Amino acid sequence: MNVEKPRPVVFSGIQPTGAIHIGNYFGAIKQWVSGQDDAENIFCLVDMHALTVAQDPDVLREQILETATVLIAAGIDQAKSRLFVQSHVREHGELAWYLSCVASMGQLERMTQFKEKSASQRGEARVGLFAYPILMAADIVLYRTTHVPVGEDQKQHIELTRDLVQRFNATYGDVFVLPEAAIPKAGARIMGLDDPTKKMSKSAPGSYHAIRVLDSPDQIKKAVMSAQTDSGREVRADPARPGVTNLLAIYAAATGVGIEQAEAHFANARGYGDVKKELVEVLVDTLRPLRERYAELSADPEAVRALLREGADAVRPIARRTADAARLAMGAG
Repeated sequence: MNVEKPRPVVFSGIQPTGAIHIGNYFGAIKQWVSGQDDAENIFCLVDMHALTVAQDPDVLREQILETATVLIAAGIDQAKSRLFVQSHVREHGELAWYLSCVASMGQLERMTQFKEKSASQRGEARVGLFAYPILMAADIVLYRTTHVPVGEDQKQHIELTRDLVQRFNATYGDVFVLPEAAIPKAGARIMGLDDPTKKMSKSAPGSYHAIRVLDSPDQIKKAVMSAQTDSGREVRADPARPGVTNLLAIYAAATGVGIEQAEAHFANARGYGDVKKELVEVLVDTLRPLRERYAELSADPEAVRALLREGADAVRPIARRTADAARLAMGAG
């Protein structure tokens, strides 16, 4: 008798702060959309993580709605996946407390991102910034997640999650599923247009650092045409020439070709100006459907909120069972 293999459970989270740019879109969101038929997908707007730094409450609420609308416009389908707001499922915070009673101070002190982010804050860094990797671990294990799509810079968080799962299960019994990091095979690493040596960021200052998925064609044109390039005219990917390499990476991501194919396409280009002009056209065409769908959805924000409530209602029973299992295993209540 053939026993059907359970579908993998994939969890992905995104902070609803700052405007979503093409690095987010090509590097993650596009893969989320294309993988919806291959697994049980859970997509979470991690607004509780955003609170590790001061937020304007009204602005944060607007950004949550905007981010959700962008994800739906990009193709996240509630009929195939679950999209919800983290704080709408209170078990995230509850399970984070249980895991914090298993984690050690030393583990958190070794987290690279805490060291980097707290370095400039000295003694003013918030406890939430120190402990947020535990909340991230809770996000993951709460839904019996098997795979977590992450970039190389997030692997340390998955390693911490796995360590906490193994420590908890060894102490209290097999309560949690051990998740695996899923490093995307294809997924562009898009760098800043003003500094192609640094990854494109939602929080970086400057009008021409990033191209946001909701930017107008004119804004896209200005950003691309002002992009930093290198000396010379040859259009070739080379670590020593990060500017043109980044332009080729963006073109490849937008058209679905490889870097080598992008190089071949521009083999007869007269210079970087030709590359930039064509890249503007490609990006405008690629992002047009998303912008148009976003405009439609924005006309009915309550429908988007209803979808978020539907998503939270769907995952909450799973979260409750996991949190209860952890609580009972530890002897509480």
